[in-house]
Amino acid sequence: MHDSPTPDQQIYRLLVEAVVDYAIYLLDPEGRVSTWNAGAERIKGYGAEEVLGRSYAMFFPPEDRERGLPQHALKQARRDGRYESEGWRLRKDGTRFWAFAVVDAIRDREGRLIGFAKITRDMTEQRAAQQALLESERSLRLLVQGVTDYAIFMLKPDGTIANWNAGARRIKGYEAAEVIGTHFSRFYTEEDRQAGIPARALAQAKATGRFTAEGWRLRKDGTRFWASVLIEPIRDDDGTLVGFAKVTRDLTERRESQLALEEARAQLAQSQKLEALGQLTGGVAHDFNNILQVISSGLGLAERLPPGDPRLPEIHAEMRNAAARGANLTAQLLAFARRAPLRVDVVDPAASVQQAVALFSRSLPPNVKLEVELAPDLWPVRIDAAQFEVALLNLAVNARDAMPQGGQLHIRAANRLLRGEPQGLKGRFVAVSLRDTGTGIPEEVLTRIFEPFFTTKPVGKGTGLGLSQVHGFVSQMGGRVTVDSKVGEGTEITLLLPGLTEDAMAPAAGSELLEGPVAPQPGLRILLVDDDPAVGRLTVDMLEGDTHSVVLCADAPAALRHLERESFDLVISDVVMPGGMSGLELARTVRQRWPGLPVLLATGYLATLDVPNGEFSVLQKPFTAIELAGAIDLALREPHPQPA
Repeated sequence: MHDSPTPDQQIYRLLVEAVVDYAIYLLDPEGRVSTWNAGAERIKGYGAEEVLGRSYAMFFPPEDRERGLPQHALKQARRDGRYESEGWRLRKDGTRFWAFAVVDAIRDREGRLIGFAKITRDMTEQRAAQQALLESERSLRLLVQGVTDYAIFMLKPDGTIANWNAGARRIKGYEAAEVIGTHFSRFYTEEDRQAGIPARALAQAKATGRFTAEGWRLRKDGTRFWASVLIEPIRDDDGTLVGFAKVTRDLTERRESQLALEEARAQLAQSQKLEALGQLTGGVAHDFNNILQVISSGLGLAERLPPGDPRLPEIHAEMRNAAARGANLTAQLLAFARRAPLRVDVVDPAASVQQAVALFSRSLPPNVKLEVELAPDLWPVRIDAAQFEVALLNLAVNARDAMPQGGQLHIRAANRLLRGEPQGLKGRFVAVSLRDTGTGIPEEVLTRIFEPFFTTKPVGKGTGLGLSQVHGFVSQMGGRVTVDSKVGEGTEITLLLPGLTEDAMAPAAGSELLEGPVAPQPGLRILLVDDDPAVGRLTVDMLEGDTHSVVLCADAPAALRHLERESFDLVISDVVMPGGMSGLELARTVRQRWPGLPVLLATGYLATLDVPNGEFSVLQKPFTAIELAGAIDLALREPHPQPA
């Protein structure tokens, strides 16, 4: 008679029978199934009546049964008390599943073996995932090892090399056995190692998650190659740094190609400069020759005519006009180079546009219709009004030439409040636009229109300085030039000039140059310094014509010797002179040693002249007697700061 199960035994039986994720059943000492739970039925597919009393070896594949694996498991569990294994098992339908199995020996209180507890779990999905992971890792390993265009290897946290792929062997020349366990700094140049670059690379990768750079690296044979480098940290699931992934690519050929391209571009730029010089000789030289021809012919005629001949005033006027044309051509050159000394003042842009229109409207052919549209209340601008009008004249002439069959030229001016576009401009600007309906500008020409001496016109028909003057003038004024053009539809060029607020409308320093004739102060004793004898003699004649007493010397040292011996009311000096001391240096020496003595500088080229605002008066060459008298008057009236 069997003892009735206790309540605890009943609870355990119910618990075991309810488990469906594990096959939990008992075996007798010979390995026959004596109990069967719901999990066993679900996993293996057998009902209890099909397996009770049968050997559990029925669940093993034939090859395992032939090897005696079921008996071995029971034998080891009997001896050690427990046996664990993983392997293939069979379901009722003959399919296999990967099982994790545990066999525990069960003994009574006297230690006699009464059977075995068997627990089996279906691990097929987990094993498939694990196998997929292993296969992925294997594939990745094969991929990394097979890559030959990149050196891909791992570093330990201290920078020693942990593995080595075929690309690293090809690029750097080392076999794996030669580098694994050594520090990766061996690939850096000596100067980079001395600068601590390898250590900084690892520190940056650790701190920011990535380090990228390009630089010289060393091969095994000592030769250098230009490398692109990537270093990324590798961390485990807890975030602990376990090493670095290092990828290096040889970019030597690409770098050499880039250098060759840059050299080609430099050669192209040089050829463009030579082309520009060719345009200069064909355009500027042609115009200067015409100017010189007028002056030379005029002088020859004037020398042969008797005094009082009625033709003399006309000849003199032609020569003066030729000189003015030469001065204007030089001003265009200097404006492009941003070296032109400007006479800046607060200007009403509407009035300046109207004055320019009055100048060039007469030169437009009848088949070109001119329209002018000026917005009311344009903001004032601080510019050189004469240069502005010359810029508009140049643009109008270009527009006229672009419409040989006639068309429309539309000029408009309006206020604009810019917020970064175009070209990064912000704030108040006055936009003055000239739009024509001409031929338009081809794309390959559009990028070169502001180059000096570049022109598409025939030799003698243009110097290539018109748009250069426009660009240089507007840039000097703090503005920008924009161009919108389509072939066959016309061109619009817009000058963007900074507009002034009321607070900014105070007269600019130097803008108080006198207009109109100036009554000269007679009887001044003037020291004139100019290395050009002809210019010096003619300037002396101008000054003596205004009853001044003049001493002329050719360089700064001679001028200083005169100042040490004699007293003067004014020093007028050219800027660029031989003898080691420029006119500006002379002026500052005079200011230091003779603080109350006014100095007037005269120059036609300000490339080496850096005069702080208001330090000295400056007269631009060429100048007339009236302009010279006005500059002298201004120099005498200006305050002279004491030297520090």
